[in-house]
Amino acid sequence: MTDDSRPLSADFYDRPVTEVAKELLGKVLFRSGRTGMTTGRIVEVEAYLSQGDSACHAARGKTAGNQTMFGPPGRAYVYSIHSRYCVNAVTEADGTPSAVLIRAVDPRLGRKLMVERRGREKDRELACGPGRLCEAFDIDRSLDGWDLSSGEELWIGKGRLSEDEAIFATPRIGVTSAADLPFRFCIMGNQFVSGTRALRGL
Repeated sequence: MTDDSRPLSADFYDRPVTEVAKELLGKVLFRSGRTGMTTGRIVEVEAYLSQGDSACHAARGKTAGNQTMFGPPGRAYVYSIHSRYCVNAVTEADGTPSAVLIRAVDPRLGRKLMVERRGREKDRELACGPGRLCEAFDIDRSLDGWDLSSGEELWIGKGRLSEDEAIFATPRIGVTSAADLPFRFCIMGNQFVSGTRALRGL
């Protein structure tokens, strides 16, 4: 295992959710499955707060579906929507239900696998948007609660932004509640960022 593929520790996620969200940009998502390895550089995320955020899945309390959000930091929270899946990294202390939605990655290793799973050839369409990403990386509810610091099956490894890359923030996409909160973070100008909302610098 190379330095960049070593998983981020649970301590990385045990911090305020917006701080973790911004620092996940440039990191690398790894998925080692039955059919092979896929990786992608994270270019877009959204933060969901444990308090004062009606768009957060935990806003109405713990349920069978969202209980992973209330668990320890560094776990994968995977939920389904419109017959697709979305993957999040749980943040902050055990019992504090906040998480970062991984919205898009720049595909790296395993592009052929992604094309087979998605049925799409264009690079930008492989993992641009959370549903597409999970389909390309073969992520489903079976990985809900997975320890992202384990370095097995599903994890996030080290990575960094280059000097000419800037982090920008916008309101989140696809939510009707708390829609104006600027908790979508992305790498400005990256072709794999989803959506068309105007970007503003931090």
